[in-house]
Amino acid sequence: MIAYVDTSALVKLYVSEVGSPEAREEVDRADSLATSLVTYVEVRAAIARRAREGDVSREAQDGLLSTLEADWEHYAVVGVSDPLCRFAAELCDRHPLRGVDALHLASALTVKARGGEPVLFLCFDERLRRAAQAEGLLIR
Repeated sequence: MIAYVDTSALVKLYVSEVGSPEAREEVDRADSLATSLVTYVEVRAAIARRAREGDVSREAQDGLLSTLEADWEHYAVVGVSDPLCRFAAELCDRHPLRGVDALHLASALTVKARGGEPVLFLCFDERLRRAAQAEGLLIR
């Protein structure tokens, strides 16, 4: 099974917060991980914010970024393109989604369309979870 991780799920793998154990458990069960290219920027921004707010030390921030860089090479990354953005916009017509959430959903559906494996959509936003389920992705 492929686990598609949105930003809310991927951050939980690097920064300990509510939901981190559940995210780690689901990721450990997956055969592979997929995400959107925008996730990279969003995770980096989340780690930087945590450091600015004092939740993460500068030393810990450096370690988290090094780990993210090493891990990123192993993720199946869906690039942001004009067709993907147009697909995401169509998803906004069907579901009450924010723009970046629609990009995540479009990316996950692209992963599902490319392969024959089931795709588990891992996120921690209830509205996005409902949209993913309505579009035929597995959620837990």
